[in-house]
Amino acid sequence: MSAVLSPAPPATDRAAAAGGARAVLALARFEARKLLLSAPVLLAFVVYVGWIVWRTPQSYDGYPALQDADRATQGGPLLVGMAVLLSANLAVLRSRRHGTEDQFAVLVVPRGHRTAAQVLALLPVVLLTAACVAGQFTWEALKPGAVGHGSPAELLAGPLAVLLFGAVGVLLARLLPVPSAAPLLSVCFLFLFVLGAFSFQGEGTRWLSPVVSEAGTTPFPSDLLGRPAAWHALYLAGAALCLAFLAVLVSGARGLTVKAGLALTLAVAVTGAVAQSGADSPALAAARERVSVSPEKAQTCVERDGTRYCAFPEWVPRTAQWASVVDRVRSLTGPAAHDRPLLVRQRIDARYGLDADTAIPSATRRNQVTVGTAWGGNRVPEFSTAVAAVLVAGSEAASGSMCDGRMVTVMWLSLSWQDDPVGALRRVRLDDSVSGSAVVLSPTDPLSMTEGQTDVVRRLLQRPPAGVAGKVRAHWAELTSPKVTTARVAELLGVAGPGKADSCEE
Repeated sequence: MSAVLSPAPPATDRAAAAGGARAVLALARFEARKLLLSAPVLLAFVVYVGWIVWRTPQSYDGYPALQDADRATQGGPLLVGMAVLLSANLAVLRSRRHGTEDQFAVLVVPRGHRTAAQVLALLPVVLLTAACVAGQFTWEALKPGAVGHGSPAELLAGPLAVLLFGAVGVLLARLLPVPSAAPLLSVCFLFLFVLGAFSFQGEGTRWLSPVVSEAGTTPFPSDLLGRPAAWHALYLAGAALCLAFLAVLVSGARGLTVKAGLALTLAVAVTGAVAQSGADSPALAAARERVSVSPEKAQTCVERDGTRYCAFPEWVPRTAQWASVVDRVRSLTGPAAHDRPLLVRQRIDARYGLDADTAIPSATRRNQVTVGTAWGGNRVPEFSTAVAAVLVAGSEAASGSMCDGRMVTVMWLSLSWQDDPVGALRRVRLDDSVSGSAVVLSPTDPLSMTEGQTDVVRRLLQRPPAGVAGKVRAHWAELTSPKVTTARVAELLGVAGPGKADSCEE
């Protein structure tokens, strides 16, 4: 006896049409659960969440600029995207690997609907990625030292990249139904996007990458970023949905809805790609020039205990931290400097874009101290050194040419009040040393210490600060004289002198 398969009767076709949407959703729920519990996706989320928990507490030294923190959420989802690409591809090929493709042909859910269900199954993992992104950014935003404003479009880049990679995996399975294709493509994407082995070079073409990072480390005010984040999010969404509709189309679903969706999402992707490829506008270039050359035109100033603090609007809350450093340094000086009015001005050079870390020249105006847009960590001793140098030499420009014993006074004022003075000495020097000659970092042009000055400063930092402070106040005029030698400073402050004479050319 033999059985003959005959075409389904019209009643069955009508039932399939009526229950098609429910069947697709039911299959999507099943596939979404399988995708979330697949080994690559589970491992990727464990690594991703672990990276967030490990990195975020110490990130930005506790003082994030949120317009940078939103971009920092974009790298981790790429790892999840690799795993989703691989797992989604294997899920589509499951029936072929297990030899059950012929059995699927007799179901009421056709091949195109099954592909649509595989695409819908990507949504839960995309939403979970979005939750991780939101958690990471919220953690940064809740830090007491946070300033600035994040961009929703920047935060969307990571989850949309996961959707894009998942759609690539589904489409690849329909175009090239070979199990080895997805792992090879995942490795290529890993090197291209995650490890940065390749990047688009042009100003416009670089935005074709799922995630676009910047090499510079100087935070910019939000209105000077010039990143087409909204257009990029539109491009990613359009590209992901376009690939999803294309996967459904090549699976055999030729309906008008699929074709219209493909055309519409392709138009969205092209619109986003073209709009994001433009160069910086003349208005943006002019604004960057203005804040670089004349920052006072874009700043808000506040007065604290005789010192005027001028900052870009987003950084005004941070003036309290700057004032704390100024007050600590000023409290150790002599009467001539104790009540001297200072101007602390925030300065950046934004003319060369986000990728550049341009050095800021020393201010020539007397009693003006420069502070940058980053804070915390090494930025604190660097700023305190600039404050001390201005109080001793009169201006940043004058302090850059110090080649005498005043450098000892500057470094003791800068470091003695800190929790770990010797550690701060190490961090503020370019070579991370506490002996020998070295370059001393500051927000503007660096200073320099000779070997003898380093020895004297290290001995002073090992003494109780209160005892040294009294001698600094008593001998302030001589300690800040351009003619004072390192040996004389050591004698006045009661420590052993240097083994070598002063020389800035050691």
